Amino acid sequence: MGFIQAFKGAVGGMLADQWKDFLTVPNGLSQTAALFPAVPQGTNAGRGSNTRGSENVISNGSKILVPQGYGLITVVDGRATGLITEAGGYEFTDDSPDARSVFAGDEMLASTVGTSWERFKFGGRPTSQQLAFYVSLKEIPNNRFGTQSEIYWDDAYLNAQVGAVCRGSYTLRIIDPLLFVHNFVPATFISAGAPVFDFSDENNDAGNQLFREVVGSLAQAFSRYTNDPDKGNRISRIQGDSVGFAQSLSAAVEEGYRWSSDRGLAIVKTAIVSIEYDKNTRELLNDVQKADALSGARSQSFMNQAAARGVQSAGETGGGAGLAMFGAGMGAAGGMVNPAQPWSPPGQQGAPQQGGQQQAPQQGEGQQQAAPQQAAPAQEDPVAKLAQYKQMLEQGLISEEDYEAAKKAALGL
Repeated sequence: MGFIQAFKGAVGGMLADQWKDFLTVPNGLSQTAALFPAVPQGTNAGRGSNTRGSENVISNGSKILVPQGYGLITVVDGRATGLITEAGGYEFTDDSPDARSVFAGDEMLASTVGTSWERFKFGGRPTSQQLAFYVSLKEIPNNRFGTQSEIYWDDAYLNAQVGAVCRGSYTLRIIDPLLFVHNFVPATFISAGAPVFDFSDENNDAGNQLFREVVGSLAQAFSRYTNDPDKGNRISRIQGDSVGFAQSLSAAVEEGYRWSSDRGLAIVKTAIVSIEYDKNTRELLNDVQKADALSGARSQSFMNQAAARGVQSAGETGGGAGLAMFGAGMGAAGGMVNPAQPWSPPGQQGAPQQGGQQQAPQQGEGQQQAAPQQAAPAQEDPVAKLAQYKQMLEQGLISEEDYEAAKKAALGL
């Protein structure tokens, strides 16, 4: 009892065209249809071998076409009697006990298919109704998800717990048809006169259960993605990484609900339509983005622009006082020099100032010892200061007039 392969591959060959009475996929299926009964098409006209057809029985000699992207399962009393996942034409026979019952060469299927067949196959010759069902092996699209309120997860990029409302969709694939039929599909869909099992059907409780499980796994999926160093720890990458986030979501679903190991299902791709952060997360994200913008090379660029504004302001107000204030502020921020201080030749740092400035009193006989004076701060090399101003001039941060004013102030002219 089983199937004999008449030909393999596309179903448009000459042999398929000669079959006037066969079972095949029904017309008008939804793209989200996952499991549905095989339907007879064509007329025998005396040339086919299926002349003893009975309702709910696959009679000896029946021809069955399996299109690309579909598998076929024959079921007797809730147990599998045959499995085909290779596209082609097949003939059913119950005369040969050696006829193969499994044709599963599709690499997209899980490695559990062979084990599942040994577990669920029917032993012996069936004597009651026998049914044939097609199962989709394609990506099944438009499985939507969304949260009505915020979900929360620990985010490595923000270094805090964040919350958001998100909406999107995912595609899934049936990777083990036998696990899917035996462990997940309700009995209503694998009996005589069964309706189409459609994931998008709002009245399909099994499909609705999958929706709730995906929503329940979103927080863990976001956490997995944003805390994965390989993803850069950036939540902003999710919307452009359909495969990467699908892997995180699939891993979260598998850990919580064992989709692939118990049901033969896997999430393939995701599409995030929107992510709306809560108020606290938006404020935190704004602060972190500002801090991130001022890190590394951006920080130096910001300091250079601030220096340029200081030099320009000093030139507009006459040079000395403005440059002194600018230099003091930049010195506190990044170790820059004060251009308002005059230059002293090497070896004379800390020497008494000339030009009318008060000199330190000399210690003499009968004169009280003067209180020790605080050492003057070390002066910066004016060459280094001028080199910095020259660089700012070349970068267009200051004008030629600003540079000349800064040079005079640095040299004490």
